[in-house]
Amino acid sequence: MKLFKHHGARRFETAFDPDKQEAVIRGSICTSEKVAGFKNKDDGTFTEVMLIHSYKDIERFKEKYGVDALKTEY
Repeated sequence: MKLFKHHGARRFETAFDPDKQEAVIRGSICTSEKVAGFKNKDDGTFTEVMLIHSYKDIERFKEKYGVDALKTEY
């Protein structure tokens, strides 16, 4: 008997609006963890999109969202 249905991995796509958001990598000084996402230009809220493990992840993020340059914030 199955108690839970497995629906597979659900992917949520994040929309990027360059007029309202800027692409940013947030880095932690303490843990050195890096997360790529979008920062709202008006109120500064940050939307996490993906965890950065290597340079390839950064390139994948740039390619997927059509970003040329990323600003890093700590």
